[in-house]
Amino acid sequence: MTQATAFRRASGHPLNLPDTALALAAAGLPVLPLRAGKAPFGNCPACTGNACGGRPNMKTPGQCRCPRVCHAWAAATTDPRVLTSPSWTAAWRRAVCVAYHPGAADLTVVDLDDAAAVAWARETLPVTRTVPTTRGEHWIYRGAMASSNGVRPGVDVKSSMSYARYLGPGTGTMAALPDAVRALAVKAPAAVRPAPHGVSLPASARTGECRHRTPAYLERGIAMAEARITDASAAVHATVYRTFLAVLSVHGRCGCLTDGHVQRLFAAAQAKGETPRHCTDAWTNARTRLGL
Repeated sequence: MTQATAFRRASGHPLNLPDTALALAAAGLPVLPLRAGKAPFGNCPACTGNACGGRPNMKTPGQCRCPRVCHAWAAATTDPRVLTSPSWTAAWRRAVCVAYHPGAADLTVVDLDDAAAVAWARETLPVTRTVPTTRGEHWIYRGAMASSNGVRPGVDVKSSMSYARYLGPGTGTMAALPDAVRALAVKAPAAVRPAPHGVSLPASARTGECRHRTPAYLERGIAMAEARITDASAAVHATVYRTFLAVLSVHGRCGCLTDGHVQRLFAAAQAKGETPRHCTDAWTNARTRLGL
């Protein structure tokens, strides 16, 4: 069943939150209740402060199997037994709306918070399924990505590790997630580093001959990174970034990497459909994370 069908099926229950949630869940959308203020329910005492370790699907995977509505977006589920359990039934009685976890359903919601943001989207983004909100619109695309708030004035991107309110079926045909939306969540490269170069530390931080300079060791590392990108069958953007991060974590502080090595990695990424801009952004973001 397509996700567009999920939105249509749930539209028959505009006032009954549990029925709406069950209809969405049956179509593959993980759902959760929101309390007053459109916020998730707070953690139970055992989960407060992530003392339980968190859910297995969170950024830092844990082992929490709490049956209650804990951990915000990570509580979202398609399991009707959970949705109708005593603890969730109590939450539904206090809930004001249904939310869903877009990323888990391979969806991305561009949340346009005002008229100016809607006007920008109509001029910039491909047409897709649109859902009216109180002040603006939700534009829903097929495909998941990292979530990011405030990507431009009045615009949030909700997908992985985030939730969006279910506000009705909307109108229009759901389009594939475009690069224009992915690019919103990517930080612009620093002006002083418009392109990747060999990385080195001050001479005082380098002592002796670096083991990475052994040709076989360095070549093996670059070849493994190329293979990891080439073998990616899904989530190519994420795979490229993680691979760049791994390479830099091993070879980024000793001056071993040359422009030739970097161009080999970029070539592998571009062969999988990445643009030169995406490659440069992923490389720059990886360097920034490592403090290079």
